[in-house]
Amino acid sequence: MRRVKRDLRKLVQQLGEAIHETVSESEQIAGVVQDIRRQGFDVLLMLEATIGLNEVVEQPEGATSESGAGGAEFTAQDVSFLRSLRIAIEGDEGESRDTESGESQS
Repeated sequence: MRRVKRDLRKLVQQLGEAIHETVSESEQIAGVVQDIRRQGFDVLLMLEATIGLNEVVEQPEGATSESGAGGAEFTAQDVSFLRSLRIAIEGDEGESRDTESGESQS
């Protein structure tokens, strides 16, 4: 378990480095920064990246997915996440309660 966490930490660090390199090497970003400097401003670019990890839980055989608008398939994890954000899925039994209480859906 300890090795897995160490390997995962290394992979997340590599992801952060890849994001940094991508931003640093972007010609589009460099061009816009140059345009801002031409307007007489110095640019300090700070980006914050939040990397969330969820362990993938295998669905038991016979487990079904739910379909949302447009026929998109959602796993049980997807549905749980959406509900945690108070987002109802079309046809979801919780949808009518949210809309009846006057709460908006985002």
